Amino acid sequence: MKRKLLFSALFLAVFSGSSFAQSESDPATLQKIRDEGLNHSKVMETAFYLTDVAGPRLAGSPGLKRAQDWAVEQLKTWGMVNAQREPWGKFGKGWEVQKNYAAITVPYYHAIIAIPKAWTPGTNGEVKGDVVLIKIDTTADFDKYKGKLAGKIVIYDTKSTTLAGGTRPDLTRYTDEELDKMEKAVAPPAAPRRGPNPQANAFMRLRALRAAISAFLVQENVGLVISQGRGTDGTVFTSNGASYADTAKAVAPELETSSEDYLRILRLVKAGIKVQMEADIKTQFFTDDLQGYDVVGEIPGTDKKLKEQLVIIGGHLDSWHAATGATDNGAGSAVMLEAMRILKAINFKPRRTIRICLWSSEEQGLFGSRFYVLNHFGDPKTMVLKPDQAKVSAYYNLDNGTGKIRGIYLQGDSAARPVFKPWLEQFKDLGAGTVTISNTGGTDHLSFAAVGIPGFQFIQDSMDYGTRTHHSNQDTYDRLSEDDLKQAATIVATFVFNTSQRDEMVPRAELPKVQGTN
Repeated sequence: MKRKLLFSALFLAVFSGSSFAQSESDPATLQKIRDEGLNHSKVMETAFYLTDVAGPRLAGSPGLKRAQDWAVEQLKTWGMVNAQREPWGKFGKGWEVQKNYAAITVPYYHAIIAIPKAWTPGTNGEVKGDVVLIKIDTTADFDKYKGKLAGKIVIYDTKSTTLAGGTRPDLTRYTDEELDKMEKAVAPPAAPRRGPNPQANAFMRLRALRAAISAFLVQENVGLVISQGRGTDGTVFTSNGASYADTAKAVAPELETSSEDYLRILRLVKAGIKVQMEADIKTQFFTDDLQGYDVVGEIPGTDKKLKEQLVIIGGHLDSWHAATGATDNGAGSAVMLEAMRILKAINFKPRRTIRICLWSSEEQGLFGSRFYVLNHFGDPKTMVLKPDQAKVSAYYNLDNGTGKIRGIYLQGDSAARPVFKPWLEQFKDLGAGTVTISNTGGTDHLSFAAVGIPGFQFIQDSMDYGTRTHHSNQDTYDRLSEDDLKQAATIVATFVFNTSQRDEMVPRAELPKVQGTN
């Protein structure tokens, strides 16, 4: 009897909490995940460090490196292995704003809302001057301004001097009707091969004209360029005014200005009223390290047969520079870090290895994830695949703001529907449950899908993502919804748990064709 009791005790000690006691949809473990995620969350603390503490996280900037270093240390603190900044290839110059002041001084004083465009130079001290209106439709118009713009503050003409109206509410969530429509969607037919694109040709011509204008303004030694930023009510959706390439040509200093301030200046100048401004802008370029980096870390698998297989989660950590990139994509990064923390906090021992990847340079073209996939899994241009491509069960991405998860896009992978549907059933009380065959684009899951790895993006409530925060000066910690991020992290952790414990990998759709062929 004692020998039997001793054997039972040893058996429980060895296997309790191991993969043998935790299978897919294990109720006890799923309840632990829910309790840890909803009642003991650290997601807002993580978001605070990624946003308020790290600051703006433009690709290649010191702010991005601060956030990456912090994330690596947190992963190590939580018990992850192989946590590091992994280089993916050459990116280009880093850049940050170190001083930014601009104001109207004549006909009266008014400080304006304005943001330096990314990768543009500063003013090299304070500049003061008249605001000059220019209108350039072709390079032939340069002759009108030659020798007249040195030291001036230049503003472009626009067709309208009033704000466009709108009735769309800032903050929205999906309705039941919208989610039901997504659930019932059918797979779209294959897109036909595209022929010549007149719009693309027109865009190329416009881009060439803009490059010529930029070179002309540098040649004329303008003091500052003022351009109108998209947005209203003091919100400025920002962008870049120059290339990040280390070989990029010089441009003039440029401020992207709130619509209200821009249009006020424009109306005054067009009415013949003298307008003068002063500005002092300091930006800095960083060229000591031109490499791009992703943050990676792992919870190692424990099953002898499955531990070499991978479940990967991620989101991009880089942001634009007008604010601190809270909803785009501090939220997604914080949720993915929190999902990893949850799984470690409950002492989960997965069968498959779980890997987190926080991407960089997503905003410039999904570079961090694209090159990671190229380095590890294969080349979508040739569909020459590496051995590890076959080892990834699924990649899950989060990059649509602070809104709660309402379901998941299948990206056309219909065989995954019966897998995911039961996983979401337990979260109907938290507003999730929709599985749609539809695709969604614009973020890092596409890099994985391009080489035949099941890559998924979750459906999220948009909140004020598209109307107020996406790439704007309003994208701050204050815009985050704590309850929504807790819900999202709990669902992601559950998906990761289930994916890691399944006997089979997540079903795969047909391999994509080689890019550029029918």
